[in-house]
Amino acid sequence: MKKRVVVTGMGAITPIGNSVKEFWEGVKEKKIGFGPITKFDASAYKCKLVAEVKDFDPTKYMDFKSAKRMESFSQYAIAAAGEALHDAGLDMAKEDPFRVGTSIGSGVGSLQVVEREYDKLKEKGPGRVSPMTIPLTIGNMAAGNVAIQYGLRGKSLDVVTACATGTNSIGEAFRTIQYGDADVMVAGGTEGGISEIGVAGFTMLTALSTSDDPKRCSIPFDKERSGFVMGEGAAVLVLEELEHAKARGAKIYAEVLGYGCSSDAYHITSPAEDGSGAAKAMENAIRDAGLTTEDITYINAHGTSTHHNDLFETRAIKALFGEKAKDLRINSTKSMIGHLLGAAGAIEAITCIKEIEEGYIHSTVGYSVPDEECDLNYCKEEIHEPVPYALSNSLGFGGHNATLVFGRV
Repeated sequence: MKKRVVVTGMGAITPIGNSVKEFWEGVKEKKIGFGPITKFDASAYKCKLVAEVKDFDPTKYMDFKSAKRMESFSQYAIAAAGEALHDAGLDMAKEDPFRVGTSIGSGVGSLQVVEREYDKLKEKGPGRVSPMTIPLTIGNMAAGNVAIQYGLRGKSLDVVTACATGTNSIGEAFRTIQYGDADVMVAGGTEGGISEIGVAGFTMLTALSTSDDPKRCSIPFDKERSGFVMGEGAAVLVLEELEHAKARGAKIYAEVLGYGCSSDAYHITSPAEDGSGAAKAMENAIRDAGLTTEDITYINAHGTSTHHNDLFETRAIKALFGEKAKDLRINSTKSMIGHLLGAAGAIEAITCIKEIEEGYIHSTVGYSVPDEECDLNYCKEEIHEPVPYALSNSLGFGGHNATLVFGRV
């Protein structure tokens, strides 16, 4: 029989707070993390606003030498994982390290290293390129560095499914524990992709908002939405087999109940127009959880604030839930922190868990102008009511769809 999997620890580095406590307080205050780009000169760029991590000092989480040998996406992962492990009260001296694994993904790794080392290559020749170029760049180094930092010697994964990365990373960690390959998995996503080539590339795809108003730049499901706002940060969960958690007296936040995936097999950037792929991922996750659509009352949507994503995700919800869709509470955390790309699904998982814990559904901040085609309840105001189950969606370029279902234990 499949084992039950629970969440016993959480950690976060976000544009509105560098801990789960700060992040969640910011969510409840409807705080937005949007501001001008400070990481490079963006005067020639159409996109002016991003959601940067603020006041992050990597030496609070690791020694100076280690910090110098990591890019920001790995540093954020180390910080979030450290908070999650401390929160879980996991004493590695009492654990079999080969039964504690890592599943932390990044959508793009470090674009910044590629930029600066390519400049060296062209200006000074190949002999001046740093020998650390590859280890600093590749996305799996977040999982690798977390494993090294905390002595996690079990399965180590770097799932890369674009903006579905965080959700798939947690889902694959869930499966790992379910089938007995680990007792504990440190799982989530991380991203530090706010860079010249990253912003330019997404801008040329017409994916980014070019608004210069922080209050109207990331407005999922709003008729005036014009694109997503690029964010950065990390979020990590400690997932644990239920009996293992109970045996050590761990605090249990929630249970991971279901995980479902699908592929649109349609287009490299656009979701399937009828929402069929996303609908199937939700259907698979609900079935995996042993539930029906009648049990679901709340969805944390992918909700990027792009025209296509929000419209097609709305169609997906309608396709699966039918008439019940109009009764669902649907929100988008990206209305406050932007789109954290590979980390998005992981921070939204933490949001779901906190909402279950507190019986509180946050508003989609900034949502004000209804769209005739997006006509469901997107939580213009926060809602205080029990949240027995939370369904979280992530949709990635390439047609990757992933859904998780969380619930009370």
